[in-house]
Amino acid sequence: MHVSVHHHHVTVGGRRLFYREAGSANAPVIVLLHGFPTSSFMFRDLIVRLADDYRVIAPDHLGFGYSDMPSVTEFAYTFDALADLTQGLLDQLGLSRYAIYVQDYGAPIGWRLALNRPRAVSAIVTQNGNGYDEGFIEDFWKTVWDYQREQTAQTEAAIRTALDVESIKWQYLTGAPDASLVSPDTWTLDSALLSRPGNDQIQLALFRDYVTNPPIYPALHDYLRSSGVPVLAVWGVHDPIFGPDGARAFERDARDAEIHLLDGGHFLLETAAEEVADLIKGFLRRVGA
Repeated sequence: MHVSVHHHHVTVGGRRLFYREAGSANAPVIVLLHGFPTSSFMFRDLIVRLADDYRVIAPDHLGFGYSDMPSVTEFAYTFDALADLTQGLLDQLGLSRYAIYVQDYGAPIGWRLALNRPRAVSAIVTQNGNGYDEGFIEDFWKTVWDYQREQTAQTEAAIRTALDVESIKWQYLTGAPDASLVSPDTWTLDSALLSRPGNDQIQLALFRDYVTNPPIYPALHDYLRSSGVPVLAVWGVHDPIFGPDGARAFERDARDAEIHLLDGGHFLLETAAEEVADLIKGFLRRVGA
C-alpha cells in the first residue's frame, strides 16, 4: 500500500511549527513526539507503517527540525513552553482524543499534555521516553546534572560536547545491533540543524530546564494509576541514556502495561521500525485506542 506523507506548517502563538501527517482524516489519531537532538525525521519509517490504520501527526518542536527557531532572547525555551505549543498545534488541528508516542524529550512534553488534559490521551507508547528516576543512566546524565547545578565555563564546555556530530552519531549507533542499518543521514541532518547560529543557546537552555522534569514524575504516576490509561513501553535495551529499568517501572503504576525490551539503542526505530510498528498496532487494537 502506498502511503502519502504530507508536510505542513501551522502558526501557533506567532511561531511556525512544522509537522508531518499521514493517514485518513477519519482514523484514530496517534501523535509522535521526538527527542533530542533530532526532529520528526526520526519517525520517517514508522509513519508509513502506522498510516494504514491511523492518522499520524509528527511535529517538530520549536527550535528543532523545520519549525521556527527564535533566539533565546525572543523566546524562553522550556519544556512547559514546548508542551504549550504542541497543545496549540493539536487544538488547531481539532484533535481532542489521541494516543501519544514519546521518545526522549518527547516524554516530558507528552507527560505535560496528559497531565493538563488527561481525558484527551487514549493510550501512551513510550520508546525510551523516561518517566522514572531509575531510568536515568548516571554515566550519561552526570554531565547534564553538573551543568544544571552550576553554569561555569567547565560545566558548559562539558555539556557542549553533546552538540558535536560525533556525540550525535554515538547516540544513534550505541546499542544498535547492526550499525550498518543506521543511515548517516540521521546524525548528518541533526548536526546541520543544531549547527545553525544560535541553536546552541537553545539547546543549553533546554539542558538547564530539564531539571523541571523529574519533579513531575509523581504527578505522572498518580495520573497513570487514576486514569488507567494503557501504556506500551517498547525500549531499546542497550540505550546508554535511559536504561531498561525505566521501562519496567511503568508496570508499577499503569494498570494496563505492556513492556517490551528490544535489541537496540536510544534510537530504536533506526533498526527495529517494523517490529515497533507491529507492537504498537497490536497494543492499540487490544486496548481499543
